[in-house]
Amino acid sequence: MTAGGAAWEQHSVVRVVPPVKPRKLAKVPFVELADGRLQGVVSSGSDISRVYVSSITAGTHGLNCSTNNNRPCGGLRGAACKHLQALVDEAVLQYGLDRVARYLRVEVADGDDLMSCLRGSRETAPAAVVFSRFLRHLAYLELPGTTAPIPELHWFPAMGEVR
Repeated sequence: MTAGGAAWEQHSVVRVVPPVKPRKLAKVPFVELADGRLQGVVSSGSDISRVYVSSITAGTHGLNCSTNNNRPCGGLRGAACKHLQALVDEAVLQYGLDRVARYLRVEVADGDDLMSCLRGSRETAPAAVVFSRFLRHLAYLELPGTTAPIPELHWFPAMGEVR
């Protein structure tokens, strides 16, 4: 520790935390704990060109699922739809059950399923922001490999040791 705080606070890079378990990105290509929600993009099971933006609000456990052009999910009626279940499953693989449950502010007893512990109802949430962030992440995949600095990625976590 340095005089000004923790050593990692003195650098512009942080260590990337690997997923708890490997994920298959075809069904849920984007999942994040952000803006007070577990949110992400889930592929449609019936239409390859359609995706759903799904989210669960921390604390209230408000449920939202709609297509990327804001059409409501037909499966979200009184209980969570399959898109929300897929989102939760992938979030648990990415971040671990304890971290996701803590973020959503829900108690999950040993052997319980996270979805069964949520008591929320349908709630409107901004799908456009989540979808836009997903598209921005996709754009990073298009960048050619380089060791030169990329200005728009100056904030991005670097792989390797913090020195």
